[in-house]
Amino acid sequence: GGGMPQSQTEQPFLVQYERTRGLQRTTLMKDTIRAECLKRLSYIEGHLAGIRRMVEEDKYCVDVLKQTYAVRKALQKLDSLLLDGHLHTCVVNGVKEGREDQVIGELLELYTLAEK
Repeated sequence: GGGMPQSQTEQPFLVQYERTRGLQRTTLMKDTIRAECLKRLSYIEGHLAGIRRMVEEDKYCVDVLKQTYAVRKALQKLDSLLLDGHLHTCVVNGVKEGREDQVIGELLELYTLAEK
């Protein structure tokens, strides 16, 4: 869209605006965090493609499993990066805007998902 061009600074970038369960939600992500997330996702996608090739080529199961563990670890790092960014932007903004209950509810929902 229009507007000012994005810079390489830590200015928040409007990623999405959605209406969920009747709540307005603005998601902000710092440019540096978004770039790091995209870099990690590219790595994960490439790694998954390699695992697919290993399975197609009937590679040794233990070797394939070692690679799936590596992808799982990379996803955990991505989760940590996303959560850190969320806590420093969306949560802070939500509290400042008086949406404490919504913000806490979302964090509890994430905690419940992680425990499953």
